Amino acid sequence: MTCLLMKAAEQAQLAMMLEVCAFPKPGNVDRCHDYPETHLEHFLASTIFARPALEEAEAGKGRIGEIIRHAVQQTSCHEGGNTHFGAFILLIPLIYGRSIEGAMKAIERTDTSDAVAFYRAFGLTKVHTCSEDELDVNDPKSLAVLRDREMTLLDIMQHSAANDMVAREWVTGFPLTRRGADLLKQFGSGRQAIVQMFITLLAQEPDTFIIKKHGIPVAQEIMRKAREVLDGNETLANFDQDCIDKNINPGSIADITIAAIFIALGEGWEWDS
Repeated sequence: MTCLLMKAAEQAQLAMMLEVCAFPKPGNVDRCHDYPETHLEHFLASTIFARPALEEAEAGKGRIGEIIRHAVQQTSCHEGGNTHFGAFILLIPLIYGRSIEGAMKAIERTDTSDAVAFYRAFGLTKVHTCSEDELDVNDPKSLAVLRDREMTLLDIMQHSAANDMVAREWVTGFPLTRRGADLLKQFGSGRQAIVQMFITLLAQEPDTFIIKKHGIPVAQEIMRKAREVLDGNETLANFDQDCIDKNINPGSIADITIAAIFIALGEGWEWDS
């Protein structure tokens, strides 16, 4: 089934649902396993509750930073913690701009109010940050720094890009999102195409969420194991279990996977065969 007649907000919700339901995606929540405090149901609830913010982005009205804040507020009504913050960072401008090119134009128009709204959204999550960063989201003084320097939301992403692959998508024109969408169409339709795309991206790029939690060597080891799966030298089930046992979850690749599914759906990719 193609989704060309769907609204952008509906395509975004479908992308969020398809990503979390695809299995196995090593280390991440899916229909086969949960985290102790975050379950499949929390991700599905987030997919539903995000609808007003996604429709706000589709209408192309308001500020991108404020819409991201609305999305976080609307999906913070469960006890599962952060589920889709990184995905919202990617989806909101993509929906707002109707394409990657349009998203980049919208991103360039962000201002300090977007940056402030984004920081307030960040503060509602439990996302790990570097406490030594002068723009630490947990430090109230950071908002004053943003205003004094007149930093835009794009400036914030440029500041974060070296250590965060989701922020890097904003700065570099969504290359991994584009690559993921192209891989989906190459691999065919259905759940297995999503899993194969996820593993391929994981084999090619060090996941920055893993780096923040476990360090660069662990992220590089996960890349190596993903390549072994692709080469047929390791089973996906063993790789998945190893990540679960070590509490390693490639969360940034998961966020980019959602954005890639969204783009592919808009380009006619079939998801249910």
